[in-house]
Amino acid sequence: MVWLANPERYGQMQYCYCGKSGLRLPALSPGLWHNFGHINALESQRAILRKAFDLGITHFDLANNYGPPPGSAEENFGRLLREDFAAYRDELIISTKAGYDMWPGPYGSGGSRKYLLASLDQSLKRMGLEYVDIFYSHRVDENTPMEETASALAHAVQSGKALYVGISSYSPERTQKMVELLHEWKIPLLIHQPSYNLLNRWVDKSGLLDTLQNNGVGCIAFTPLAQGLLTGKYLNGIPEDSRMHREGNKVRGLTPKMLTEANLNSLRW
Repeated sequence: MVWLANPERYGQMQYCYCGKSGLRLPALSPGLWHNFGHINALESQRAILRKAFDLGITHFDLANNYGPPPGSAEENFGRLLREDFAAYRDELIISTKAGYDMWPGPYGSGGSRKYLLASLDQSLKRMGLEYVDIFYSHRVDENTPMEETASALAHAVQSGKALYVGISSYSPERTQKMVELLHEWKIPLLIHQPSYNLLNRWVDKSGLLDTLQNNGVGCIAFTPLAQGLLTGKYLNGIPEDSRMHREGNKVRGLTPKMLTEANLNSLRW
């Protein structure tokens, strides 16, 4: 049976222009970081995507290493895209990233042209796409000149494999430099994706928002609920089914050290 999306989906979501671009993004966008791997039920993933789209959410955020295992989130998303959303591709904004460890050897992570463009090709293959709407440099690579990273992002756009480019977790100073480098290629920096929530306010303290506003760059936060900490689920300690209890699982950004009595009291209040 062919699934049909809610015909009223666009009447219940707020859309905002991303920086000074003409692209509008929904106020909420699902990040498929820890919930779309092969260890998760495909039908649960299908239900999440269908419900989100029925509510007018059009932007789905991925990265090459999302899973677990790495790459599996893109594979699962690609399957669901083919099975349920093929007719709606032009209504979707699909983003992916490259920067963290993805394959063995010296070319499997970082910000080099070699890694970024190879990773983008792999991401497109996993998702069954000809292009992504947004391609991010997932992190700063201290060992690669920013000029090289910028040239790779520009090539992604010029080759038609990405419509826009963004960066994630860059400092204000490095963000400003990336804006200027991309400008030399006549490519605007569309968006910055920093971590940001009530317990992690570095965006406010660093002046990043001023840098973005001054350059017309959009901003979209990841971990706005501190990976569940701000939902109240940890008020009485770490639940047994939490990712922090899984043996060998490393949850970047969410650690037991965040569960201080001061933080918990603030949440209870």
